[in-house]
Amino acid sequence: MSILNLTTAEKCPAESLGTYFLLFLGYGVVRSAVLTGSQSGLWQVAVVWGLATMLAIYVVGPISGAHINPAITLAFAAKGRFPWRLVLPYVAAQLVGAFVAAGTLFFIFSPWLAAKEAEKGVVRGQPGSEVTAMCYGEYFPSPGPLATASGPYSPEAAQRLNALVSESAAFLAEMLGTMILGVVVFAVTDPRNPEGPGRLAPVLIGLMVVALISVIAPLTQACFNPARDFGSRLFAFLTGWGQVALPGPTPTGFFSVYIAAPLMGAILGAHLYDRVLHPAKPDASS
Repeated sequence: MSILNLTTAEKCPAESLGTYFLLFLGYGVVRSAVLTGSQSGLWQVAVVWGLATMLAIYVVGPISGAHINPAITLAFAAKGRFPWRLVLPYVAAQLVGAFVAAGTLFFIFSPWLAAKEAEKGVVRGQPGSEVTAMCYGEYFPSPGPLATASGPYSPEAAQRLNALVSESAAFLAEMLGTMILGVVVFAVTDPRNPEGPGRLAPVLIGLMVVALISVIAPLTQACFNPARDFGSRLFAFLTGWGQVALPGPTPTGFFSVYIAAPLMGAILGAHLYDRVLHPAKPDASS
């Protein structure tokens, strides 16, 4: 996205607002699905995330570039397409947007959260309350089947589900997902790409998010965005979920899978596009 010649003080609020839009809609549909049963499947949730991504980019892209993701910010900086001096301000703005979106949704859905915990027979902040904490931070595998199954929370069912996805598998899924997203972002926003979609770039990025969520969400809830996870997870930690939210069920999983993996994946995706794919494209002037 082309960015207007604005100051950091003007760009960062836009970046924060774009992240807020993304997460209000994205995590909002997760709450709608988990707490009210209003969505009929993963596809509907994925489509809302994709639309939220597209709309956030269109709204704030001309002002801040609409990274709305620390991994994308870091990848742009690593490839010389974004100044390093703005990385920390952008990441801070993204975290603020995520935190405020989590707070807004907490206020709106608070009775539904309590009702789900009562239905499942779990106490917020105790084992089992990941069935509502998943509306904030991500877990591997997704506790969605536990949250939407009929009857009370079953520790035995949780143990069987958790055995399906290891931390290393979750790390690989998040890294690969963010790498693919990074390749697409760099390809569709590269002015040197003669096949670039121009103003349709946000649409293609949103569709890529839909596809990735459709594949990876059952494994890791498909984060690909450290601000999305940490900003909301921090809010949950401070509002009753405690260690169930942060660090979560495994001591290192939240950091390795939802912070380190997306950061590494985005940089790998940027490098893959810049070093392997872009040189093969004909020069736009030829």
